[in-house]
Amino acid sequence: MDCRICELKQRQFFCETCLKTHIHDFNQQTLHYAQDRDEHISKSLKALEETMNPNRLVRGSLASCQRRVEELQAGLAKLRMENEKKRDRLRTLRETLASRRRTISAANLQAAPSPSTSLQAIASYFSFSPSSNAPPRDTESLSNLSATIARARSGLVQELVEVFNIVEVGGRPPIGGKAGTKGEWTIGDLILPVPGDMRRYPPDHINAVLTHTVHFLSLLTFYLGIKLPFEIVWTGGKLGVGQPWIGAIKGTESGGWARWYSKHPLHLSSSPLPNTPPASVSSPTASRPSSSRKSTYSSTSIAASVLTAEPPESSPHSSFTTALSMLLYDVSYLAYTQNVEVPLSQTGDVLSNLWMICCSSELGRRSHETFPYLPPPTPASFPLDFAQLLQVTTSNPTSKSNRKRYPSSKQASGTAKERILEVPKEDEDWDLVDDDV
Repeated sequence: MDCRICELKQRQFFCETCLKTHIHDFNQQTLHYAQDRDEHISKSLKALEETMNPNRLVRGSLASCQRRVEELQAGLAKLRMENEKKRDRLRTLRETLASRRRTISAANLQAAPSPSTSLQAIASYFSFSPSSNAPPRDTESLSNLSATIARARSGLVQELVEVFNIVEVGGRPPIGGKAGTKGEWTIGDLILPVPGDMRRYPPDHINAVLTHTVHFLSLLTFYLGIKLPFEIVWTGGKLGVGQPWIGAIKGTESGGWARWYSKHPLHLSSSPLPNTPPASVSSPTASRPSSSRKSTYSSTSIAASVLTAEPPESSPHSSFTTALSMLLYDVSYLAYTQNVEVPLSQTGDVLSNLWMICCSSELGRRSHETFPYLPPPTPASFPLDFAQLLQVTTSNPTSKSNRKRYPSSKQASGTAKERILEVPKEDEDWDLVDDDV
């Protein structure tokens, strides 16, 4: 009904009976709806337990597997990146190693003494010392190894001769029954004259050619493993640095060379003052000067003689002449170790003797460092006496070109060149190197 005051519709009023009727209807409807609700709830719970929970577990395990797969893929990607970095580093290391190998190969090709060093290392490993108590190894194996070492040494010596260019220039072979003439021997395109002809050359030439000869002799003995009776030292402490001095090492009384232990200059000086050995190469004992001499090499003075106390005073020689005799003695002994005999009259032809040594068929078969061992210098079987060689060098030696082998040596190999023989003449004697004052 409408309110007379506000003219708004108001709620309708019911009586008690109507209210009870309406409440009863509402309760019936509510009960009906409650039953439907409980039925739907039970169906939902049943569907959740039978359908949703298994599917939820499946989806959970699937999500877990998916997360595991993603973690594995991330780890795999990281390993791939690390492997790629390691591959790049390995590639860089391989390139560096290849570059170093090429550098080492080039250095080995350029370094001459390196094959000899490996050769000596192999020989020292397979060789045995006669003084040791260890039983000797198989003789056949040692013989085969010695032959291999000898061939290797021969190849090194041939290359050494080519490097220093030791050749004979001039001369004439025998033609029509006429005797041949001998030419001059050169090393590094420089002529090395016999002792009697040295005054015809300036001191610089003599010093240069002697330096080449000493360098060649040092490398040759290094390759062959030979220890010489007279040792050459340099004022600079290294091979070819400074000036060469020569003196005897410790040895036996055979040959009479061990007494000459004072160092003598193996070079000419333009200074008129006497030569004295430097502190680094001086003799361990005091030496006394003998009577002085002057030697003229193209108007150049040579130092006075410096002798040890052992050599007799009746034969004073200049220091350079004594040093030159020591060099000739070394070459002669080297020829003896390679079964090449050098007569006393032929000791002055140093380059010719070295050429015959390099052409020997017995080259490199015996040494002081590998089996079979040579006795220390010099044995009693070596016939040359140093005092006699010194006397011949400073007096009146003659030059001959003939050679002969020791009875134990074989014929010269086919690679050795034929020598030009010379008929000695009476007027071809060596000139005196020194003049008495």
